[in-house]
Amino acid sequence: MRTHVGYERALARVAVVVTVVVAVVGAPPATAAGPAADGFAGVTALGQGGTIGGAGGAVVTATTTAQFLDFIARPEPLVVQVRGTIALPTGTSDGMHDVASDKTIVGLGGDARLVGGGLNIGLPVDDDVISPPANAVHNVIIRNLSITGATDDLINVQMFSHHIWIDHNDFSDGDDGAVDVKRGSDFITVSWNRFHDHDKTLLLGHDDDNSAQDAGRLRVTYHHNYFDGSDQRNPRVRFGESVHVYNNYYRDNSYGVASAMNAGVVLEGNYFFSVNNPGRVDFSGDLGRMVARDNVLVECNHEIEVRGTVVEPRTYYAYAPHRAVEVPTVVPAGAGVGRV
Repeated sequence: MRTHVGYERALARVAVVVTVVVAVVGAPPATAAGPAADGFAGVTALGQGGTIGGAGGAVVTATTTAQFLDFIARPEPLVVQVRGTIALPTGTSDGMHDVASDKTIVGLGGDARLVGGGLNIGLPVDDDVISPPANAVHNVIIRNLSITGATDDLINVQMFSHHIWIDHNDFSDGDDGAVDVKRGSDFITVSWNRFHDHDKTLLLGHDDDNSAQDAGRLRVTYHHNYFDGSDQRNPRVRFGESVHVYNNYYRDNSYGVASAMNAGVVLEGNYFFSVNNPGRVDFSGDLGRMVARDNVLVECNHEIEVRGTVVEPRTYYAYAPHRAVEVPTVVPAGAGVGRV
């Protein structure tokens, strides 16, 4: 639905009340093993009981590039704490560095940063592999990090990687994607992140010809993210179903969500402010599908395009969304680093 600018002013009257509850609702509930992943990353599937990262493994702290690259590549479960700024070299990998299964990578405080390179979660690309291999990378958590200045992607998830939780990070100024998910990856949650000073933000699905790997997979939840002037692909979706995009705050973007190649997106409880195209199904390639409900549009040039039906996220998991009117207060107050 569309609202008028006066609706935005009304937010000030609820700001105090909403801010009070941010500390309670801004992060998933903790368990004995640490914070619990929600959305698709919390679903038991593919032999994995939700996403717990390196819980149960040793806790180590990286303060240098050499320590960090050693820790994230080890085969055993590990909680890798990042202190200060870690510079990631370009080398022969275009600045992308592999993360092994069963890892939690978490920044300490509000100033932990990875600069100059990105993280790759997944096996090397192989077009001949069209079902999840036994050694697919899985069970990875990345939280409370600022990642900036990569020469390729900031985070890339590929080749049937599954159970990945990317939460409470700050993403900016990458040369390509901020968080790309492709090539059969599945059961992923991207939550409470801030994206800014970036162009092509979230790609979901490799390309129009990659149905063999992507169709029937790419189940991703995007919730409570702050798309703070990030221009496009917030996200841009091919093939995936269900893709659940809820309670995100969009501010000053060329487009929000695009669904193509018969992807199925549920767009729910989001707040779009000054977004040219909030949601599109007639984009590039074959038409996608989109169900939209309870969204707020302010100063947007187009309505959300809807088409068809989509498998409901509640088929997989329970969730309790905020009202869309609360999103411009709750999300900027809770998203990004230093809030976990």
